[in-house]
Amino acid sequence: MTSSPGPEQLEPTPAEIAKVRASAEQGDASAQNRLGIMYADGLGVPQDDAEAARLYRLAAEQGNAPAQYNLGVMYDAGRGVAQDDAEAVRWYRRAAEQGQADAQFNLGVRYANGRGVPQDDTEAVRWCRLAAEQGYAAAQYNLGWMYRDGRGVAQDESEAVRWYRRAAEQGNAIAQSNLGVMYASGEGVPQDDVEAVRWYRLAAEQGHALGQFNLGGIYLNGRGVPQDDAEAIRWYRLAAEQGYAAGQRNLGVAYTTGRGVRQDNVAAYTWFSLAASAASGNFLDDYVNSRDRAAERLNPDQLAEAQRLAREWDAPHPREP
Repeated sequence: MTSSPGPEQLEPTPAEIAKVRASAEQGDASAQNRLGIMYADGLGVPQDDAEAARLYRLAAEQGNAPAQYNLGVMYDAGRGVAQDDAEAVRWYRRAAEQGQADAQFNLGVRYANGRGVPQDDTEAVRWCRLAAEQGYAAAQYNLGWMYRDGRGVAQDESEAVRWYRRAAEQGNAIAQSNLGVMYASGEGVPQDDVEAVRWYRLAAEQGHALGQFNLGGIYLNGRGVPQDDAEAIRWYRLAAEQGYAAGQRNLGVAYTTGRGVRQDNVAAYTWFSLAASAASGNFLDDYVNSRDRAAERLNPDQLAEAQRLAREWDAPHPREP
């Protein structure tokens, strides 16, 4: 689970800045929060996290819920203050108890991950539900995921589908992709490949790598759409170019067999190598073995070329630590 950073803000005019500053200096909590946002984002004023945190604190101590949430975000990220999970939780909680959906969601994520609080799935569900019932799409997705896995609630595929759908209908890409999975497998809904395709496509067209990968698989196997190798490769490639290991691995398979692309052992090794570098867990050994088998089909010059291509692809695509 990941937390929410809050909405983007529009650039204010000089007159608006002056008016907000005057109100903030008179102790108006809403103005202090708004001026803090301006400093945090460099909107019409020099970007200054320390000044943003100072202004958020002034408003937060007056009970302003958006400012309490924003101060929690600053502690969460270590912006303008020393990073402090316990302080982030304290301010998220004060905002969440006033009904601030962003803070309820972030507090739920903290309980799910055990950051700044003891790990507690029941509390995670409680806070995510409060945000989800306010229409907060990311919380609706998280609640669906917790129902699917039975974390903090009794496992319930129908409830998972209900919450995924509510998030998906708001455009949440990961919920759209997961709802597609539920339709493809018949979990919590009647199995329906056409509906699976519809939701995968909505996620894929937003650039969601798992949705792109799943849509590639749909085209490869002709489930819910006419079978189309070229279209399968197109979607696998889009996922692979985002560093999605399974998409990279499937491109390696395609180049090995010549399915949907011209057969090319050098390209096959390149994609298998990238997949092996990105993979973890149960897939790692399989991807490493695929890379090593691809190497056996290359002469030394071809192997050197494939390794160079992998390095060149990897350089502008840094991996998360």
